[in-house]
Amino acid sequence: MTIFIAIGGIGLVLLAASMLIGEAFEVGDGVLSGTGLGVGAVVFGAVGVITTANNLPSAVTYVGSAIAGVLAVVVVQVLVKRLQSTEDGLPVSLVGTTGVAKTDITPERGEVFLDAAQELERRMAWSRSPIPEGSRIVVVQQQGSRVEVTLDTPATEA
Repeated sequence: MTIFIAIGGIGLVLLAASMLIGEAFEVGDGVLSGTGLGVGAVVFGAVGVITTANNLPSAVTYVGSAIAGVLAVVVVQVLVKRLQSTEDGLPVSLVGTTGVAKTDITPERGEVFLDAAQELERRMAWSRSPIPEGSRIVVVQQQGSRVEVTLDTPATEA
């Protein structure tokens, strides 16, 4: 039973590392991910412990654990590939998007929350002229993840 606990523990460490630092470990140029290997090792260890605890023959324990581990790796790899294929590779243009200055914005630095549906977090920003915290802003330019903003002046009605 010790070998199954050890392999499951190693799998758990690999899985946690993959979740915390990303896919730093891949085999075959992404064919097999650290997440997949971690899940496979955890399942192998868990099935091995369960079958050993139920006094099943060693052959059943090792073969069953191996089959369950390989199936887990395959299922996880399919799910990972499917999730990766749904990611947008093209950046979304934020020019014209409005938001709120979360800090004072200067030509060097600042931070904004944007109103766009795809924006879930803060963006680093700058402005050609100072903008006070809490002001409504509009994005006029985007450079990578940073945005240039100006004060959002409401349109006047005629």
